[in-house]
Amino acid sequence: MNCRFFLILLFLSFLFVFTDSSLSATMTGADKPVSLQKRYDEAKFYYNQLQNNSQLAASRENWLKGTRNFRRIYLSSPKSKLAPACLFMLGRVYGKMYDHFKKGIDLEESISYFKDIARLFPQHRLADDSYFSLGQLYLNKKNNPEKAAEYLNEIIAHYANGDMHTKAENLLKILSKEHDIPLPKIMVSSSQENKLSYVLPVKYWSSDNYTRVVIMASGPVNYKETLIDKTKNKPRRLYLDFKNSYIEPRYRAPVPIEDGLLKRIRTGQFSPDIVRVVLDIESIDNYKIFSLPDPFRVVIDVRGKGEPSQKQRKTTTVAKVQNKSETVERNPDISITSLPVLRDHKKIAVSAKHTSKKAKSAPNSHVFSLAQQLGLGVKKIIIDPGHGGKDPGAMAFGLKEKDIVLRIAKKLAPVLQKELHCEVLLTRDDDTFIPLEERTAIANTQNADLFISLHINAHPSAKVHGLETYYLNLSTNAEAMRVAARENATSTHQMSDLQDILSDIMKNSKINESSRLAQQVHNSILSEAKNMGYADIKNLGVKQAPFYVLIGAQMPAILVEIAFISNKNDVKNLQDPTFVKMLVQEIADGVRAYVNDTTAQLQL
Repeated sequence: MNCRFFLILLFLSFLFVFTDSSLSATMTGADKPVSLQKRYDEAKFYYNQLQNNSQLAASRENWLKGTRNFRRIYLSSPKSKLAPACLFMLGRVYGKMYDHFKKGIDLEESISYFKDIARLFPQHRLADDSYFSLGQLYLNKKNNPEKAAEYLNEIIAHYANGDMHTKAENLLKILSKEHDIPLPKIMVSSSQENKLSYVLPVKYWSSDNYTRVVIMASGPVNYKETLIDKTKNKPRRLYLDFKNSYIEPRYRAPVPIEDGLLKRIRTGQFSPDIVRVVLDIESIDNYKIFSLPDPFRVVIDVRGKGEPSQKQRKTTTVAKVQNKSETVERNPDISITSLPVLRDHKKIAVSAKHTSKKAKSAPNSHVFSLAQQLGLGVKKIIIDPGHGGKDPGAMAFGLKEKDIVLRIAKKLAPVLQKELHCEVLLTRDDDTFIPLEERTAIANTQNADLFISLHINAHPSAKVHGLETYYLNLSTNAEAMRVAARENATSTHQMSDLQDILSDIMKNSKINESSRLAQQVHNSILSEAKNMGYADIKNLGVKQAPFYVLIGAQMPAILVEIAFISNKNDVKNLQDPTFVKMLVQEIADGVRAYVNDTTAQLQL
């Protein structure tokens, strides 16, 4: 009897466990999800009816019923797979309610539910949709583009593979253009495809008949230029559109330009992915546009009609870049960037100059040479000590190119000024970095008559030594291209690409005059060096190569590679005061010989 009772109890226990497990499996595996899904589908069906039935939608109570449908589902199972969707739908329903009834409480409820999704379910597929909805609500309903940008930035930063990423990028570009809101850095200057390139603040140098504009970007950019004729209310305009580009809002502030050939430059975010740079110029005779690599920049040289006016400003020993902070009325389509300005300078009166290589005249002499009487005299010379600042140039034996050439330039300037009775300016008189294209711009805006760039060479072989002098031209000489690539801080491959650009640019360059100046200076140094016993100076010749620092020069321009810092004997000469004194004197004598030769040729 006891055994039978025990067996019955065991059977009932087994039956109870089996039945409970089956019921549990049925509830969690089938009935509950199906029930939630059915209720969710019914809630969405009712929401669609509110959308399409104007009579049903006219009652606020009906909309509240719609919110209760989704809220009940969420509260019954807040961790189910439908929970994020219910919160998202609550955000949408309350947003539509705000559109219908304009009650602020509905807008706040909508925002609150979208925030809940981002907070509670950050990895869910609807998280980025919620951030995008928040961005749209703050932009369109609360008129707060800055807050909208914050939520859109979350998508860019954390949901790169989400379906809202592209929409967020496009909307952020529009916000940047229309509301001057900076784009997130990840959207700009990235190695990934379809990212925008930074366009940096525009720099320019302007005089009465010449302007150089340099536009730098974070990487190579496709651009297109257009010249628009003068209209009744607007001057002649040259503008460049940089595709797939972006300029920060802080660089879009308007700045007036009140002197020189260039009247103003306007830089702005013309469209969400196009930066437009507009040059308003009173009188354009011709212009050239070319680009340079590492860093990528576009250079625009504009020349005006007629001779430069005599209305100039006081001179300084070194050309300095200054900033202007004035503002002008903003154009509704484009804004003007804040730009550095290179002040113009005045030519000083020219006194007597030597006509004989060794003749010595008193500084106050008023006996004018034939060249000066014919108006051919050299009134201003620009000496350009290469490199500087963060760019040391060639280095060896504890020496730096930038220091050597600056020391020589400072010794050369007073000799040229004394013996040729002309004004002499340095592009730099201290350890300052100046971009290559800026050095030529200084010479052009100063209306200089000659440009002399001083450098020290280097070579992988310590045996290579000597003097070589360059002027701007195309070149097929491998060694000349190597030297040019080193001075340009670029590759020989990029130098080859530049040759195609130069073939057009150099049509207006003074190639013949530069060639003769280079030959005169070169021969003068070698001749006197030999006379003084510096027989170890090797004549490497006068050569031509595409040096960036010489591109666009409006005057005869040369680049002198004085010696090799990689060669012991050349370095010994550079440290010899007698050699340096001879070098300085012979450069001056070579310049004088060039001027006299030019005068003689023009008298024939």
